[in-house]
Amino acid sequence: MTLATFWFIVIAFLWVGYLFLEGFDLGVGMLMKLFARSERDRRVLLNTIGPVWDGNEVWLITAGAMTFAAFPMWYASLFSALYIPLTLVLLGLIFRAVSIEYRGKHDSDSWRNRWDWAMALGSFVSAFGVGAALALTSTGLPLNENGDRVGGAFAWLTPWAVLGGLAVVGFALVHACAFLTLKTDGEIRARARRALVRWLPVGILPLAAWAVGVQFLSGDLMSLIPLAVAVVAVAVAWLMASRGKEALAFGSLAVFLLFGAVSIFAAMYPVVLPSTLDAAWNLTVENASSGPYTLKVITWVSVFGLPIVLLYQGWTYWVFRKRISADSIPPVHRITAQ
Repeated sequence: MTLATFWFIVIAFLWVGYLFLEGFDLGVGMLMKLFARSERDRRVLLNTIGPVWDGNEVWLITAGAMTFAAFPMWYASLFSALYIPLTLVLLGLIFRAVSIEYRGKHDSDSWRNRWDWAMALGSFVSAFGVGAALALTSTGLPLNENGDRVGGAFAWLTPWAVLGGLAVVGFALVHACAFLTLKTDGEIRARARRALVRWLPVGILPLAAWAVGVQFLSGDLMSLIPLAVAVVAVAVAWLMASRGKEALAFGSLAVFLLFGAVSIFAAMYPVVLPSTLDAAWNLTVENASSGPYTLKVITWVSVFGLPIVLLYQGWTYWVFRKRISADSIPPVHRITAQ
């Protein structure tokens, strides 16, 4: 295995980690308006992700930074072609972060409602934009021989981009329901379980369609095997959820995401960004990668750095592992002027 191939696998792992961890964050953000029925419900939802949401976003930064370091041509072509959606993703993440910090700063229903909408819409835009970008890197953009986008500012807005956006939005909502069954108790937990059973088949359908579509474009037998595992895993997730086995349902969804992503990245390999204009202009693992010295340096850095990040984040989840219920949320603290 070459270092370029190794880093292709690492970047795929980072994207899977981001979708798994930030997926339920974004889903909980959208559920602030789709699921929560009261202010106390919304505070419960926020408290489930409060200790971990900012750490989860690090995976997005790391995936982007490692793409820049290991595959500068891939990074340059993809990010320059997607200025508009990625800018919207950035704005969505900013609105999410600000809403989490600001919604409790003033005791006013209208104030909280505005920030709840910022949270929900920011989460939706971020999930959709990331999904669109990943779908396009697996299906292609109109790139010329220099790796530059051909066409206008919205040349990226294709059916594949829409499908990818819906795929991540749908998975995030389902994943959030599964997460809430593990992190909450009482009436919210029961409602989350019912929502998971009802909406799981619909929520994962766009992601399944994306994975199957990539197989038709560039797949082979080796990429079909993980896709078959993903199909079995999502069936098990639905069965476990319907039987009230929440941890197994959540774990099965993780298996579905992992093997679904493996099938997509395996079907792509060795191409990292196809050109829809001419296959000769595809960016591949070899022609888009950095030089051997750069790859060696970042490999040594990752060997020491990545395990530390994984251990720290695992410790964070362990510390904040207990369930949260509406009864554990204290009354709103009101400050009166003297």
